Amino acid sequence: MKFDPAKLRASVHVADGGWSTQLQMRGLPPIVMAETANLTHPDLVVALAREYLDAGAQFITTNTFAANRSNLERRNVPYGVSEINARGAELARQAVKGRSALVAGSIGPSGKILAVRETTPEQLGPIFAEQAEALAQGGADLILLETFSELAEILLALRVAKDATGLPVIASMSFDSGPQRTRTMMGAAAGECAAALEDAGADAVGCNCGAGIDYVLPAVVALRAATELPLWVKPNAGLPELEEGRAVWKQTPRQFAARWPQILEAGANMVGGCCGTGPEHIRRLAAIVAKRTRRSPS
Repeated sequence: MKFDPAKLRASVHVADGGWSTQLQMRGLPPIVMAETANLTHPDLVVALAREYLDAGAQFITTNTFAANRSNLERRNVPYGVSEINARGAELARQAVKGRSALVAGSIGPSGKILAVRETTPEQLGPIFAEQAEALAQGGADLILLETFSELAEILLALRVAKDATGLPVIASMSFDSGPQRTRTMMGAAAGECAAALEDAGADAVGCNCGAGIDYVLPAVVALRAATELPLWVKPNAGLPELEEGRAVWKQTPRQFAARWPQILEAGANMVGGCCGTGPEHIRRLAAIVAKRTRRSPS
């Protein structure tokens, strides 16, 4: 399988589900930064990736979302950026060996906001470049920028990742604000973001995380209206509830799957789940995609 935007735009492919929430369910202590499991619990990471592949996933995201220099220093993590990210890509590569699936090198936001001058483009650029380069060295097929809320930050990350790696880049933002949940928490509208990201050279755009699958359809409609690029869509399994200080997602795989026919009709091309989703959510989604593909062979 190759990352071919034209072919992806004309079809539907299945991506994986959540990572940190699933690793914790499989025994990773909640106080441990999930991305460090690449070094401390590699078997756990590979096993989860293989569960997603067995469920029907054709994209495996690396367990590297928050593994940038800014976050690691803030949390006093005793491992380096390159070490965590390269290993994360290597583990994903190990899991997909012999299968028709792509490894998406996950990069999340820096945790700092350009608009309020918590950081500058000159400071952020090297942070994103360092992470992207390590993911490419570890064997990622593409770079996935996910869960961004600030348009200026993701545009910077897009340019830097392209320059640093030459790999295709998917640019995905989190839309959880506004009457129809079509704006980011920073106020950027979905259509505006899609157009700007396409102009900046993104190979695909999309949305993930956010307010949950019950609210994602308007954002998908707005994204599709603004771009002809393939759409990446990975919503949460509903909204979490707090139980004994822990966030718990109670939406079942069946409930999660029930929302997908409309989202697929709205133009989603690469589909999966974010927080609270696991292999069974992806298995049910893959079955819907397979049924839809059989019904519409063109």
